[in-house]
Amino acid sequence: MSNTPMAANPLTRAVLEIDEYASGLGWDQPARLFALVDTARLRAQEPSLAAQLGLEDESETTGLTPIEQDEVPTDKPLDEFLATIAWPDAVTGCALTVERLMLPPSAEAQVPQGLSEAELARWVADHPDRQEVRMTVAVLRDGGRESALRLREKDAPTEVLTGGDLVPGLAEALSATFEE
Repeated sequence: MSNTPMAANPLTRAVLEIDEYASGLGWDQPARLFALVDTARLRAQEPSLAAQLGLEDESETTGLTPIEQDEVPTDKPLDEFLATIAWPDAVTGCALTVERLMLPPSAEAQVPQGLSEAELARWVADHPDRQEVRMTVAVLRDGGRESALRLREKDAPTEVLTGGDLVPGLAEALSATFEE
């Protein structure tokens, strides 16, 4: 079983479980996409898959099980890739973990105007106050959201920040994968 602390709700637990998994893989990893399925429903409808995933323990009646999907393509922008996704009804939610460079709000005034996307990425990468961050964002069909942020320089489970509105743009993009 995981070392993920018990969180208040199943979505937070799923986000922290994915963050722990990604942390175990180390840094400089590609984006990873997960389907979130209801654990009790998975055990009932797919017992062999549930057993394969180590979910035989029926003491937990609520919960979400993250199931990693195929690789996220690196040859197209993330938003374009997400726009191609449609989930079957059995999928309750989805999550994505991705690494990015982040600047503090104080750096916004320093951003040069008129940079191309590639030039802006280089400028951020060269900025002395940049931080490497791993973001894990999850959404549910019903609109629930949760995120976990982990800074590379504070890479410890006790330093993970969680909250529903930490990465609103990515949460919106993931929510759109459930629109018909």
